[in-house]
Amino acid sequence: MKIETKNLTRIYQVGSSKIVAVDDVSLSIDEEAFIAIVGRSGSGKSTLLNLIGLNDKPTSGRVIIDDIDVSGLSNNQRRKTRLQRMGFVFQTFNLLPTLTAKENVELPLALAGKPQREQEEKALKLLDAVGLASRVFHRPKQLSMGEMQRVSIARALANDSEIIIADEPTGELDSKTARETIGLLSQINRKEKKTVVVATHDEKVVEEADTIYAMQDGRVLGTH
Repeated sequence: MKIETKNLTRIYQVGSSKIVAVDDVSLSIDEEAFIAIVGRSGSGKSTLLNLIGLNDKPTSGRVIIDDIDVSGLSNNQRRKTRLQRMGFVFQTFNLLPTLTAKENVELPLALAGKPQREQEEKALKLLDAVGLASRVFHRPKQLSMGEMQRVSIARALANDSEIIIADEPTGELDSKTARETIGLLSQINRKEKKTVVVATHDEKVVEEADTIYAMQDGRVLGTH
């Protein structure tokens, strides 16, 4: 999956004030690339990821996926694209606390209408791949933070996503677990040929990236 943004802008109205969260951003994310988006808190990284991941709509500008302008897609079309082609990893994991690790990974497969047996087989395979074969029936509160993040990465891969979008995936982790998580994302990029886009403060993530976009005040300042 190749993604481009053209003059992408997102403005939020807060009372009588306007907040320009993303300001005229044009960038290109090549297929199978590992991209890091860096900048201080409030620089616009998360908003940019939400726009790229079709979780938010731009005020102006375009998001182009595989040469198709998706900016005007209906909510249902956006949901379908996210479900079938994108996987998301969050700083706070976003696991459902009442579900087991296996059930959390099965969820996007269920939403895509996959048969129950396929859901179970795929979830078990993915949890094994991220080193959690012995933890499949544990609920989030029974898992370490690193294990919860591995579950969320497995969930992101459930529907054979072409792109993994990760927002501060190491933000809640200790340094050792953060390194392991970065290694896992790098492995997914290199071996599974997935595009990986990470918003981060973590220098170790930056070291793995093919391209680094630096953001400040909603604008991309340059690439490295």
